[in-house]
Amino acid sequence: IYENAIYYDIDPYLVAAIIKTESKFYEKAISSKNARGLMQIAPITGKWASEELHIENYTEELLFIPNINIRIGCWYLSVLRKEFDGNLQLMLAAYNGGSGNVRKWLKDPRYSKDGTKLHDIPFYETKNYVEKVMRNYSIYRFIYTENAAIQWSFIF
Repeated sequence: IYENAIYYDIDPYLVAAIIKTESKFYEKAISSKNARGLMQIAPITGKWASEELHIENYTEELLFIPNINIRIGCWYLSVLRKEFDGNLQLMLAAYNGGSGNVRKWLKDPRYSKDGTKLHDIPFYETKNYVEKVMRNYSIYRFIYTENAAIQWSFIF
């Protein structure tokens, strides 16, 4: 996780939170929509990413190899970060629900007041996904950051 996350300038704790939410760290996971591996990469995204990353002899089976799956997932997150100006909520919504849907929601006053952030996500699955990833991300950052010991001392 760490190597790929750092290479693509993505917080490793965010990557871990996505993996926890997507596959519960099961590298052979396959979703009902045929997304595969730790970060649940859709085959079409895997094919596109493999072309961009010059991964030779791409097959869907490569998505079960943790390092390749995480590399593609981190690359894709970096693409989404650029597309949505670093807005984490939008990145996660796009990772789950698709960039096209997020762009459409941003133009709809029912979901976005200013066209830059969402106050509601109309897809229940995507809304739930963003909440779960953010919860896991917060937990990982709390447990594993330098300030964790200090934070725990205030609790106990």
